[in-house]
Formats: sequence, C-alpha cells, structure tokens
Amino acid sequence: MKIKRIIASEIAVLDSDVVNGGGTDVTEQLQAALDEALIYGGVHLVMDGAALVRSLKIHSNTTIECLSLSCGFYQVGGTDNAIIGNYNENLPETVRTTPLRNVRILGGTYNQNCREQKHHTPIDPSSPNANLFPPDHDYGHPTFGMEFWGVENLTVRDVHMVDFRSYAFQLSGFKNVVFENVRLELPNKMQGQNQDGIHFSGPGSNVSLKNISGDAGDDFIAFSSDDYFPGAPITDVLVDGVFLEEADQAVRLYSCKDGRLDRITIRNVTGVYRSFGFYINCWFQKGGYGNFGNIVFENIDLRAVDPNFTYRKPMLFSIGGDIECLTFRNVTNHLPHDNRTLFEIGSPFHEYMKVLPEDNKPRIGAVIIDGLTVFENDGAAADAEYIKIFDTVDRLILRDVFAIHGDGERKGHLISFVKDGNIRTLMMNNVMTAGFASLVSEPQRVGRVISDGVRTE
Repeated sequence: MKIKRIIASEIAVLDSDVVNGGGTDVTEQLQAALDEALIYGGVHLVMDGAALVRSLKIHSNTTIECLSLSCGFYQVGGTDNAIIGNYNENLPETVRTTPLRNVRILGGTYNQNCREQKHHTPIDPSSPNANLFPPDHDYGHPTFGMEFWGVENLTVRDVHMVDFRSYAFQLSGFKNVVFENVRLELPNKMQGQNQDGIHFSGPGSNVSLKNISGDAGDDFIAFSSDDYFPGAPITDVLVDGVFLEEADQAVRLYSCKDGRLDRITIRNVTGVYRSFGFYINCWFQKGGYGNFGNIVFENIDLRAVDPNFTYRKPMLFSIGGDIECLTFRNVTNHLPHDNRTLFEIGSPFHEYMKVLPEDNKPRIGAVIIDGLTVFENDGAAADAEYIKIFDTVDRLILRDVFAIHGDGERKGHLISFVKDGNIRTLMMNNVMTAGFASLVSEPQRVGRVISDGVRTE
C-alpha cells in the first residue's frame, strides 16, 4: 500500500472563501483525488486554499489536511448532503461488515452554508436505510455536516465546522475515535432546527473528545445508544473540556430500551447555556427505561441565560431511567440567573411530569453528588428547588454541599419531591445550607437518613 500525497491547488482552482463562499465548483476534481485511495491504498489530500464543493465521499486510509483555518470547504447551496462522509444506500450492512478505517480530518474550516440547504431529504421506503429514519424522527435523511457510518480509527483535529444544517457530525458504528480542538460555529443559527453538534449513535466504543467549543442549536454533544440501531451500546468514553457559547443544550446521554451506556466520564464543562444542561434519560417512550451503567460528571460550571425552549421548565440535569450509578463531582451554580432546578431525578421522558404505571417504573440505584456549590447574591433563585425527586431513588448521597440563598428570605428547599418521589436511603456528609425554608420539603418521603456534619442556617 502507498499513501499518495496530493496538493489541492495543483489539481483544482481554489478560488472560494470559507466565510463568504463563491468561486468555482471543484467537486469533481477533488472527488477524483480522493478516489485515488482505491488505487494506491490511501490518499493524503492537502488543502492549500478554499474550495467550493457539493459533497465528497471518502475511503479508508484517507487524510484531509488543511494548512490553516482560511483553507477548507464551502458547500454549494442546494446540495442537501454532508460535506464529507461515506453515506451509501445500505448503511446497516456498511456498519456491520465494511467499516471505513484510518481516517484523519486535520485543520481547516468546513462551512455548510446552512441557509441554503434543506434540513433533510426523503428516504426511499424500499431502501435498506428506510428503517434507520423511522416516523418518530419526523423526517428522512438529515443534512449532516460530516457523517460516518461504520468507522474505525477516526481523528478529527483543529477543525472549525460552521453553519451546519442539522448535526455538525454524525457517527454510528464507531471504534477508536478522537476529536480534539474542534469548534462549532453558527453565525446563522436557526431556532428549533436540530442544529446539534457532535452526535454519536451506537454501537460504538473508545471515544476521546477534548477541547470542544462553540454553539449548537440543540444538543452540543450527544451519545445515543438506541438511536438508529436499537440495542446498540456505547461504552468507554472520555469527554474532557467543553466550552459552551450560549448553546441551547449541553450534553445528552440517551438510552430508551436495551442499548447500554457505560464507563462514560464527562468533565470540565464550562461556559453559557440557554435551556437545558444535561439529559441522562430515555426521552422517547419505546417500551423500556434504558440501560445506564456507571457514568461520571465532574467539574461542571455552566451559567444560564434566558431559555429559548419553553415547552418545559429549564434545568441543569434531567435524570431518569434504569440507572445503576451516576456520580457528580464539583458542580457549581454561581450567581444563578433564575430558579431552575439543578437535578431532576426520576423522570425518564421528555414529558417530564408524566405519571408512570405503578407496576412498571424505572429503577435508579445510586446518585452521588460529591461537591455542590450554590452561591447567590440576589433573589433570582430564592424559591429554587435545587434537587427534585420525581420517583424512587434507592440511594441519594450528598457530600461537601454548600448552598446559600442570597436575598435573606427563607424559601425553597435543597431537596423536594414531585409526583411519587421518594428516597429509600439519604446519606449526607458535610452539608451546609442557608436561607432555605428547610433542607428537605417532606421528610416523610425519606426512608432512612444517615448524616454527619449537616448544618442549616
């Protein structure tokens, strides 16, 4: 096998602009260069300028390297397809038997020109892909920025994805994936259009995301085990360094039936969000309550602004489903903008007040909140109920909690109950609160309390 190195300006006219577009459509020339991988075994395409393109398909052993952020791609209006990807007419078979291998996307700007692309295109009902986009998705094949169906050994580094029409990146059936120093920008953001950021759909494993920044018009990062392939797990994930700039939502962990989410760590998440922080739940009602194993969040300091979604109240964490153990370390709510709840525990669906059948309820094993700081200096959150329990929680463990109301009036509670909420065992260690009406709204809903070093003013 030989990796053929190709300089883009030697085979195509690079007279476009990654911000403003224009220029000559050079899709055919660049696609021919990428297809050289089928002859030589691999291609290293060096982008030394900006190209106007429609959609490019890549093969195994391909590197696309842009020499600066002024180099890259601007998508022709009306393309309605990914800028880069391996979409084909039989994705289930591709994911199962013929994954794309050894792909690197290095540097540059990829501008999808979202205002001139359709949100999605119809799927032929007879296509093997028809079942991947079922009716509850409400549309056919979304116009992703980049899409990889079945990929092993993928690196995306130092890339700016701009004005993506739906998800910036869609991956399903993945193994050994690295995203580093990736930025998502939406100067032409559209309300309620599912302009998600980086979206992983199971099956998949071995993922590292580091230093991801910017904006998204829905989930900034999502891991969805039961999305396109039901029962497909996602395991062994590290997300380290997320910087939000008024993204609608932060991170979603989604499992609605059997697809397991396990061995996942998400840490060092900062910046500003609008409506919802983290969803760890089923979302859809598909006959199950998901399959959540051991998941850890740490060093979370997100600041809220006015929500743009109003179909439900804003929150930081929504937790619901069959969950073994969730750990939250060093969560900060500093000078809150409003009285949004920090932890909603026990509601599995997007209809978060839905009454669940008595003989079929989700099971939440342990929720550990190890380090929570709430600091207020005015009355914006004076009546906040920071931890709301919607259904049975086997064990809620609070350690090193410091929560201070700021307006001097005694309102709200650290822990309150909604619907059938109850806690079988509540363990508290080094908990200090001030300004609440009481620590727990209805103590009779707690089966057993184990406490040490609890002080309330």
